[in-house]
Amino acid sequence: MKTKIDIRHLTKAFYKKQGSVTAIDDISLSIAEGEFVCLVGPSGCGKTTLLRILAGLEKPSVGEFTIVTDDGNRPLQSMVFQERGIIPWLTVEENVAFGLKMRRLPKRLIHERTSYYLKKTGLEKFSNLYPKELSGGMKQRVSIARAFANDPEILLMDEPFAALDEQNKFILQEELLSIWAETRKTVLFITHSIDEALLLSDRILLMSSQPGRIIEEIIVDMPRPRKMEDIREDPIMAARFIDIWQHLQEEVQRSRRENE
Repeated sequence: MKTKIDIRHLTKAFYKKQGSVTAIDDISLSIAEGEFVCLVGPSGCGKTTLLRILAGLEKPSVGEFTIVTDDGNRPLQSMVFQERGIIPWLTVEENVAFGLKMRRLPKRLIHERTSYYLKKTGLEKFSNLYPKELSGGMKQRVSIARAFANDPEILLMDEPFAALDEQNKFILQEELLSIWAETRKTVLFITHSIDEALLLSDRILLMSSQPGRIIEEIIVDMPRPRKMEDIREDPIMAARFIDIWQHLQEEVQRSRRENE
């Protein structure tokens, strides 16, 4: 498969008066075009820092990365945050169309693409509402619709469903997978939920505690489409769940010992 993201020896240190903190250390990996990859690791291990570097919001201290561009007329990446990112003074429809308007695309194309993703995410009836009138789940639908509507080369998603209740989380996971199956975007997705990682991803990258390093790769070869009940009932997936859980527990305990 064609490589879409190539990361080589990325290290990021933050410098303060008291010294420096290394967030990520010597990370090298490749992500194929159209691949859905989940990053899983203990809190503070540098997952968000890695996404921010790929999004151009942070500069690495050492190393480099390449994102292979297919079309110079498309944005390189879109980032979806946890409960952040939609513009409070714009309606749902205006939020979804925002990136397209910034690119000065034809009005007809903006309308068609915005309408399509409003429908795909169940937001048609709410298109004239403002963010303050929406639930947390609906705000995340807006973020997802806007990201896909803008048609970026890659999607960077930072725990977009972490603050949602289980029912809304399951609904949005299924909607995300449905849209991804159509578009085959390259996705790098941060999550603390092992179930979520097993449901969504082609591959899971496990990170160490700070400084974050990639210490294990897990291939999720269960056929798609998947349902959460399939994940929980499959003995192979159950074994992988336990392996990942033990990894997280060991990393958290190691971090505590080192900080005592």
